[in-house]
Amino acid sequence: MSEPDARARPGLLVVISGPSGAGKTTIARGLERRIAGSVFSVSMTTRPRTDRDREGVDYFFVDSDRFEQVRADGGFLEWADVFGRRYGTPRAWVEQQLIEGKVVILEIDVAGGKQVHERIPEMLGLLVLPPSEEALLDRLRARGRDDEDEIARRFAQAKSEMAEARACGAYDEFVVNDDLDRAIEEAVAIVRRRRG
Repeated sequence: MSEPDARARPGLLVVISGPSGAGKTTIARGLERRIAGSVFSVSMTTRPRTDRDREGVDYFFVDSDRFEQVRADGGFLEWADVFGRRYGTPRAWVEQQLIEGKVVILEIDVAGGKQVHERIPEMLGLLVLPPSEEALLDRLRARGRDDEDEIARRFAQAKSEMAEARACGAYDEFVVNDDLDRAIEEAVAIVRRRRG
């Protein structure tokens, strides 16, 4: 009996976004563990490689000239400049994974999600939300990384990002992370439903 063609099942691009402190990274990694044939998207970056970084696993590391060449050629699904370092999602890499029938998980901000939606409108957009604004503020404080001014800035940015995500049309599903295990289960169920 022959092995079934892995490409018989269509690939799916899943874009996961949410404000800092909502739990999107944990949910994205939980989704990756639970969905067979899923891969986490690998971004290209101009930031320097550290000793812990693995080329092609954590990032594809390039210089500014190479990044600009890829950008100018339309080679990114989305890209951003973050504090002078550039990050982008390589279109060819993602498209190859989709051709192979994989679920490609892309964890990015809402601005990036909108860019991807323009290029691949059939993507599945998942927005991870905190149970309430008060819970989000508590989570930002509990991290212990920022002073009150920075927490206030992040909180205002998070509220703006959530409003933009609800209005932009790029996000199909909204997962409220009031219980992490339940939120992961909900995300898994959404992806399985979409794949059929």
